[in-house]
Amino acid sequence: MTTAHGTPVTRRERRTRKTAKRPPKVTFLGVLGELLFTAGLLVMLYLVWQLWWNDIVVRAEQDSAAAQLSESWTGDLGDLPRSDETDFGAPPVSPEPVDGETFAVLQVPRFGSEYHQNIAGGVSKARTLDKIGIGHYPDTQVLGENGNFALAGHRNTYGKPLNQIAELQVGDSIIVQTKDGWYTYKFRTLEYVTPKAVDVLNPVPQTEVTEMTDSFITLTSCNPKLSTAERIVAYGVFDSWRPTDAGPPAELAAQK
Repeated sequence: MTTAHGTPVTRRERRTRKTAKRPPKVTFLGVLGELLFTAGLLVMLYLVWQLWWNDIVVRAEQDSAAAQLSESWTGDLGDLPRSDETDFGAPPVSPEPVDGETFAVLQVPRFGSEYHQNIAGGVSKARTLDKIGIGHYPDTQVLGENGNFALAGHRNTYGKPLNQIAELQVGDSIIVQTKDGWYTYKFRTLEYVTPKAVDVLNPVPQTEVTEMTDSFITLTSCNPKLSTAERIVAYGVFDSWRPTDAGPPAELAAQK
């Protein structure tokens, strides 16, 4: 056998040409590998969207919604001089919120000046935690009562409103605003417990004391991040109360 130019073709060349003309062989393992690669890529893209981009969007929406609610309560008071008075008597007792009802706004200067987070009644995922952000445990005390005002919120996904909980430092202000004014608590300590440690929600956390003479705030979230193996719990003690017409606490006024 020769080429078009009359040059003889060796057996090796003939075998090489026959092999080159054969289509690639499709195998089960090859197809499976391609499918697994594609599935892995899709999962990775979903995680990037869910844990990063979606959180950025939801966090911005939650900040904006809570800031608007806060401003609706203060109205035109921002143009008035802030009162330097510090003693406004006993704080009013807020009514027990209905499940899914937004009734307050959480502001924590440590989390940044843009941080605003609505608080609603109940801790169901569908009506409160996923949709609004932070929920009030219905069997704990309400604002203005002696005892434990306990809240829950996500540390990841759905805007991750308590993502920075581990960054709190002793003495940090934890401020809850309602239409009546601002309730300021001072952060005291963090601890890590199992999901079964429901005594953190007791009127005096982790005790069986029934006589309540102090007011506390308890923030609970999941730990570690991206896991529900434990709970991270932040405790604060009531420090002061300011009515709406007196202007915001100094910590918030300094951020404006």
